[in-house]
Parts: sequence; C-alpha cells; structure tokens
Amino acid sequence: MNIAVCVCQVPDTASVIGFVDGAIDLTRVNDVMNPYDEYALEEAVSLKERFEGSIVTVFSVAAVSAKEMLRKALAMGADRAVLVSNIVVSDSFQTAQVLCQAISAFYQQALPDLVFCGKHSTDFQNGQVPPMLAEMLGIPSVTGITAFHASFESIQVEREIEGGLEYIDINYPALLSADKGLNMPRKTSIRAVIEARKKTIDLFYATLCENASVAMISIEPLERKKICKFMHSEKELIRHLNEEYSFF
Repeated sequence: MNIAVCVCQVPDTASVIGFVDGAIDLTRVNDVMNPYDEYALEEAVSLKERFEGSIVTVFSVAAVSAKEMLRKALAMGADRAVLVSNIVVSDSFQTAQVLCQAISAFYQQALPDLVFCGKHSTDFQNGQVPPMLAEMLGIPSVTGITAFHASFESIQVEREIEGGLEYIDINYPALLSADKGLNMPRKTSIRAVIEARKKTIDLFYATLCENASVAMISIEPLERKKICKFMHSEKELIRHLNEEYSFF
C-alpha cells in the first residue's frame, strides 16, 4: 500500500510573535510541523505497521529550512520525503496545485492508495487544501476524521458533526484529513533521529499554472483592551446602544 502524507510548517505557539509594518516579525518565530499534520502522519505510520509492505511518503511545499521538519517526519516512521522549495505559494489553491503536481509526478501512472492531510494549519486555519487537492487528484475525500478503520478492500471513518457522529464508508484511493483525537502522535527516539539523518530528501521542482486568487494584504495584532463605560440611567444606556450599534 502506498500512503502519501502532506505536511506544512507553522509558527510554534510558544514563539514570541511580533508585527512590523503589517507583517509577522519572523526573526523570533520558531517553525514546527503543523500539529494536525502530526495526527495524519501518525495514522499513516500506524497503518504501515499493520499492512506489511506499505510505504509512507511525506510531501511538503516549503522553504529549504523545512528539511528539519521532514527529518522529524522520517524519524516518526515515514520512509521517504519530497520537498518542493523552488517556488513560493500565496494561497490554498496554489498549495493544492503544487502538491498535486508533486504527488502525480512521484507516483506517475498510479495514484497512492491513501493521502493523509491535517484538518487545517494552525496559522490560518483555512482547511481548504485537503478538499482542493482531492478534487485535483480526482479521488474522494473526507475531512476532519476522528476514527479510522481500514482493510484491504475498504475504509470506515468517523467524523464529528454538530450534535453527533457521522460514519462514512469509502473506497481506495481516497484523501482523509485528520482531526484532533484521531490518535496520539508518537515520540521520536534518538536512534530514529539518527536513522532519519541517513535518509535522502528528494527535491521536486514545480511550476505555478495560475496566479494566486487570494492575497494577504497585512496582519495586525488584536487589540484586547476593553473600554468600560458607566451609564447613570436606562435612558442613557438605550441612547448609547442606539448610537453605537443602531439597534433601533
């Protein structure tokens, strides 16, 4: 069984995040693997351990510095890693497009049996790349799964919906995005880290076929200060609400 896992880098939540002229000050930001991608990778490696002969390949569209993140993925149990670092993507559509190119070129005529992604990245939380990638690859997808059961013939997954659980049967090939609670990602051992250093990270050179559809203009810190006003009567409160929010 061939299993592909898509991973990305995000700022570590423990980093000191500052802003300069509408952009993030990256000098104090430490990049880590997206936590939701760790759930996806853990499920892929666990599946490889259950089905003998399976191969897990990790794909990432990121800067060359992302090699360290891919080394971690290899230490967690992935067999191969592919990095696309020759271009800068600007939106979810371009990211999905480049991942589609890399996966299609790597597996050539036959698509992987399974593609795992994280539910969304913890920086922008769009959750758009997994369904876009599935559509581009021409395979069915289920997003935000919290339970996974697989045989050689079919897959059964669960996902949380408002007020309950949804149970879905799906056939190979398929794309699944992992939500929190699917599993507990394993810790890497020193031996696994050393072995990961010996593995080769393949470079793939992609091309952008279309311009970005979404552009981020600027980022500003959230103003958390609350303004407190005291009203001396109900009439004053109603007048203030009417002027401020136009309720009436």
